[in-house]
Amino acid sequence: MAFDLYIVTDEAVGLGRSHIDLARMALQGGADVIQLRDKKMPSRQLYQVASGIRALTLDAGALFIVNDRVDIALASMADGVHLGQQDLAVAEARRIAPPGFIIGCSVGTPQEAVLAETAGADYIALSPIFPTTSKDDAGNGHGLATLRSIRSVSSLPLVAIGGINKGNVAPVIAAGADGVAVISAVLGTEDVASAAADLREAICMAKRDQYPEC
Repeated sequence: MAFDLYIVTDEAVGLGRSHIDLARMALQGGADVIQLRDKKMPSRQLYQVASGIRALTLDAGALFIVNDRVDIALASMADGVHLGQQDLAVAEARRIAPPGFIIGCSVGTPQEAVLAETAGADYIALSPIFPTTSKDDAGNGHGLATLRSIRSVSSLPLVAIGGINKGNVAPVIAAGADGVAVISAVLGTEDVASAAADLREAICMAKRDQYPEC
């Protein structure tokens, strides 16, 4: 699973553009993962949007993850679901998921990371690492020290999200993140594809000492 550049769709941040259009442009810029995140859209419409993004990610060879909604993820044949600490428990999602279904989990402490891994998560995300205005429920940033602590107790792929951009991605990778998830740094720009490509290049540059083939 490649998690270098993980894009979380948001129509409000995306200057009024649709989830599908934002996903298409981000994939053109080299996004490895697209997560559909919309807490207000009715279920039937959300399923339709998810199905559209599923087709795009298949064509691009990228992963498609649905935020929160295990039912929508399964119905749209997404690669997986991303769960927060207040969502369906990872163990319960794993119980009903088919083989190979990816389950990600947001964590804020090393203890939560260990619990998520024990319960069957496939990857974990520190949320948020820096303060962000893209998510109303994000809370204060946990910082690089927490990222390092989580890295020290978990071997799962580790994604950092929250306030990350091209200018600060290098220390995030150096602290142990396998990839970064962003919203405004890419979707809040006029040229989403170029912003995604620039950020992906910055991630690769930060990884080159460890992964020369990046």
